[in-house]
Amino acid sequence: MTQLPLPDPATLPLTVLGIESSCDDTASAVIRHSPPAPPEILSSIVWGQTDLHAGFGGVVPELAARAHAEKIDHAIEAALVQAGCGLGDLDAIAVTAGPGLIGGVLSGVMAARGIAAATGLPLIGINHLAGHALTPRLTGDTAFPYLMLLVSGGHCQFLLVNGPEEFTRLGGTIDDAPGEAFDKVAKLLALPQPGGPAVEAAARAGNPARFALPRPLLDRPGCDLSFSGLKTAVLRMRDALVAEAGGLRASDRADLCASFQAAVADVLAEKARRALALYLERQPPCPVFAVAGGVAANTPLRRALEQVAQEAGARFEAPPLALCTDNAAMIAWAGIEHIRSGAPVMQEFVARPRWPLDHNAAPLLGSGKKGAKA
Repeated sequence: MTQLPLPDPATLPLTVLGIESSCDDTASAVIRHSPPAPPEILSSIVWGQTDLHAGFGGVVPELAARAHAEKIDHAIEAALVQAGCGLGDLDAIAVTAGPGLIGGVLSGVMAARGIAAATGLPLIGINHLAGHALTPRLTGDTAFPYLMLLVSGGHCQFLLVNGPEEFTRLGGTIDDAPGEAFDKVAKLLALPQPGGPAVEAAARAGNPARFALPRPLLDRPGCDLSFSGLKTAVLRMRDALVAEAGGLRASDRADLCASFQAAVADVLAEKARRALALYLERQPPCPVFAVAGGVAANTPLRRALEQVAQEAGARFEAPPLALCTDNAAMIAWAGIEHIRSGAPVMQEFVARPRWPLDHNAAPLLGSGKKGAKA
């Protein structure tokens, strides 16, 4: 493999182009970092595909890949224009190399390789999950080590983030991720996709105590999670209501959404308490509990996790909502973190549908619709 020249890690400033296409968001961004000043998001372009997949009840990988291939060059151009810079102003390119829907990942990787070949810029393959996990350092003054809950449509993990390349998984979902469960519940209740915002909106008018839904795995030790059974419990409750009343009333739907959301919040909160206890055993000098990923945009869930952090005496960090969902700013920032760490950068890397952050942890079971769990 050919190692390309990188700027001196101490060079100021560093300007990196980020490219993200792991699922159904085509994204590009430019980040500039001039320590000791905080990083600057010079641009962030995110083009979603919600309308494209709306009629299918979920993301269709083939359609997503084609849309990425059509839009990725335009997204990159838009990010450069918004940032007011050209390719010659960049120090490196960072691109999501996995995990995710492989067709989409390849679209971004091939675009990045073409730019790198034409310009001679260093190219860094970034783990999409690392982008989420490092986002608290992009948006706040967060020092290593910190505890991260990565909670999204395809992933759910508790991670000790010890450095830009050092992650220890404390637990994760063994089946559906929370975001996937929200999408499935929304579909069961005839709500629009994406399911997370739809369920949250419906739950505002509901009674979270009406239905006694299960809290999976709370009777077992550890930080692993499960949400498939909770989704099935909602299905059975819906069928019982339909059989009893001949249909599902708006109040029933709202109460089911509220009860489901409360169950997810209870599970995440309890597992977060256990993960925080393990993290605090290491006596970190400045304890921080951070949360990132699309489900972190859910207000009741975020509020429950914030309460757990407060009880444990840890500072709670959550990115702005625009940086919770998939974006390229986090990929560009992960590239900057990689450069600052002094790690070697290779031009050749493989696009991966699976890519665990903690290589020493046993693989988690299952494969979510928005990408393989890692």
